[in-house]
Amino acid sequence: MPWYRKLHWQILIGLLLGLLFGLLAAAQGWSGFVTRWVAPFGTIFINLLKLIAVPLVLASLIVGVTSLSDLKRLSRIGGKTIAIYIATTAVAITIGLVIVNVLRPGHTVPPEMRTRLQEAYEADVEARAELAEQTRQRGPLQVLVDIVPENVFSAASDNRNMLQVVFIALFAGIGLLLIPADKARPVIAFFDGVNALVIQLVELIMRIAPIGVFALLADTITSIARDNLQQVFELLAALGYYSLAVVLGLVIHTLGTYPLLLKLLARVPLKTFFSGIAPAQLVAFSTSSSGATLPVTMECAEKNLGVSEEVSSFVLPLGATINMDGTALYQAVAAVFIAQTLGLGLDLGAQLTILLTAVLASIGTAAVPSAGIVMLVIILESVGVPSAGIALILGVDRILDMCRTVTNVTGDLTVATIVAATEGQLALPVPETKSAS
Repeated sequence: MPWYRKLHWQILIGLLLGLLFGLLAAAQGWSGFVTRWVAPFGTIFINLLKLIAVPLVLASLIVGVTSLSDLKRLSRIGGKTIAIYIATTAVAITIGLVIVNVLRPGHTVPPEMRTRLQEAYEADVEARAELAEQTRQRGPLQVLVDIVPENVFSAASDNRNMLQVVFIALFAGIGLLLIPADKARPVIAFFDGVNALVIQLVELIMRIAPIGVFALLADTITSIARDNLQQVFELLAALGYYSLAVVLGLVIHTLGTYPLLLKLLARVPLKTFFSGIAPAQLVAFSTSSSGATLPVTMECAEKNLGVSEEVSSFVLPLGATINMDGTALYQAVAAVFIAQTLGLGLDLGAQLTILLTAVLASIGTAAVPSAGIVMLVIILESVGVPSAGIALILGVDRILDMCRTVTNVTGDLTVATIVAATEGQLALPVPETKSAS
C-alpha cells in the first residue's frame, strides 16, 4: 500500500495543513470565517466519535467479560490493569516534579505578564473554581457512589458518565456468566452484533478523520490567537519555558517509561508499537479527549497490535476513564510552576501531597478537553497555593491539553499490550514484505 493511502499519514497531513491554515487565518483576521465554515466539520467529527463511544464500551466490554468465562480470570486481569495504571501515573507525576524543580520555569515569567494573564483570565478562573468547590465538597467515598448509576439510560446519555457505563457493562457481563448458558447465549449474541456494527461504523468515521483533524487544528489556532497572531507569540514567549517543561516531561514518559515497560513485560518491537498506534495518537492530539478517541484506540489495539478483543474491550475503556498519566504529570508541573511564579515555596511534604492528590485526581478526571484544570484547582488548594493562579496557565492550556491527551492514550495502549502479552493474548501482525519480482 502506498504511504499516502495509510490512515496515519492522511491524518498527519490534515493536522499540518490545519495548523498552517490556522496561522494564516489568524494573521489575516479570518477567525469568523473559520468559526462559521471550518470548525463545524471538526465538531461533526468529534460528535461522531462520541456518538459511538457509549455503545462501543457497553457492547465490547460485555462481550469481553463473557468471553473470559471465568471470574477468577477477570479479577486477575482487572487487578493487573489497575495496578499498572496507578504505577505509571505515579511515575509520570514524579517525572513532572523532578523536571519542574530542575528547570524552575516559574522564575522566568515577568511580573507585568503575570499581572496581564491574571486579569485576562479572571472570569475563567472563577468558573473553574466554582466547579472545583463542588468537587471538593463531596465526601471521601463519593467517587464510589458516582460509579454506580441509579438509571441505566441516564448513565448512557452522557459521555462524561463513562465510568458508570463501564460499571454497567462489567455488572451485566458478570451476571451473564452466572446464569445458565442457554439463557445467556442470545443476549451475548445481541451485544456481539452491536459490537461488530460499531466497529464497522468506526471504520466509516475514520474516512473523514483527515478533514476533521484539519478543522479542529485550524479552529484551535484561531481561538487562541483571536485575530491577533502576535498574541500567540507573546503567550509563547511568556509561558514557553513552562510549556517546554510540560512537553519535556510528557516526551520522557511517552518515549521512556512506556517503551521500557513494553521491552520488559511484553517484548514488543517499538517500531511496530508506535507505528500501530499512530492514528490514535493523532486523533487524540486533535480532539484533546481520550473518550472521543476511544473507538480509534480500540481499533488500533486490535488490528495493528494484535491485542485480543476481550483484553482491549476491558483494559481500554477502563483506561479512558481512570488512566490519565499525561494529565497527572501536567498537574504536577503546573502546580509547582504557579507556586514558583507567585513566589511561594513548596517543601518536600507539599510535593508529596501533590503526588498523592494528583494520583487520586487522575482517576476521577473526566476524559474530556480541559477537565484536568478543574482538578488542578483542588491540587493547588491542597498545598496552600491560591487557585486564582491557574490564570497564569490558561492561555496555553489548550495546546498542552492536546499533548497530554496523546500521552494518556499511549499509556492506555501500552497497558493493553502488556496485559495481552502476559495473558498470552497478543498476536502481533506479520510485517508486510515486498514480493520479489
